[in-house]
Amino acid sequence: MITGPTSGIGQGFAQALAAQGHDLLLVSRDQARLDALAEEIRRDFSVRADVVTADLTDRSDIERIAGLIRSDEIDVLVNNAGFGVKGGFLDTSFQQEQQMLDVLVTAVMQLTHAAVPGMVERGRGYIFTVSSVAGWITGGTYSAAKAWATVFTESLAVELSGTGVQPIAVCPGFTRTEFHQRAGMQMDSVSEWMWLNVDDVVSQALRDARAGRVISIAGTQYKTLSSLLRVLPRPLVRRATGVRQASSRFPQSR
Repeated sequence: MITGPTSGIGQGFAQALAAQGHDLLLVSRDQARLDALAEEIRRDFSVRADVVTADLTDRSDIERIAGLIRSDEIDVLVNNAGFGVKGGFLDTSFQQEQQMLDVLVTAVMQLTHAAVPGMVERGRGYIFTVSSVAGWITGGTYSAAKAWATVFTESLAVELSGTGVQPIAVCPGFTRTEFHQRAGMQMDSVSEWMWLNVDDVVSQALRDARAGRVISIAGTQYKTLSSLLRVLPRPLVRRATGVRQASSRFPQSR
């Protein structure tokens, strides 16, 4: 099962897993793009590709997908569905922040909770959760959600040791997908050397899964950066990566 498979990293996982002979269950809120992807997968790889329309900002849809997982033999779960907002915490509505947490945290936790018992019983399984190097910086609710995803995966890896079930936190940096465009983010200032391709991220994740690694980071630049972010003093990370609100909006007290 792959959530958010109609573009970007999710689509990369769909194609890579289909090429390995996996039948797929594809979950997205975009029916037309789901159908087009499923048809392409069936044609190119001769595997089964079923689709389910769901909005993971809707708690009832999350439960419905969890029910599908519990009723089927899901051997690979890819928690990929993304959600981003433009602006800082005070520039966005509570509803936007909550929807981001529903997609990046609640759905990941609930779908994983539904998948793990069957995987453990069968003695095999992979759980890929697409996190981010943003989980090591101070980038608002998005970074906090990605930090949760990485630590959640690490915790699962300890708990599931010896069961045959392998959780992997996939932590990409800037990757050429539709994510930033959909969120209305202007990315022209990001240097070319900072960008990854989807194939780089997915192929690294699959290699790391086979090697039993818990955290997967693609690209030498991000391997280096993430290592630094994890050892630098947190005050320095906050100063380097945090976003300060303009003082004109919040005057200093006198």
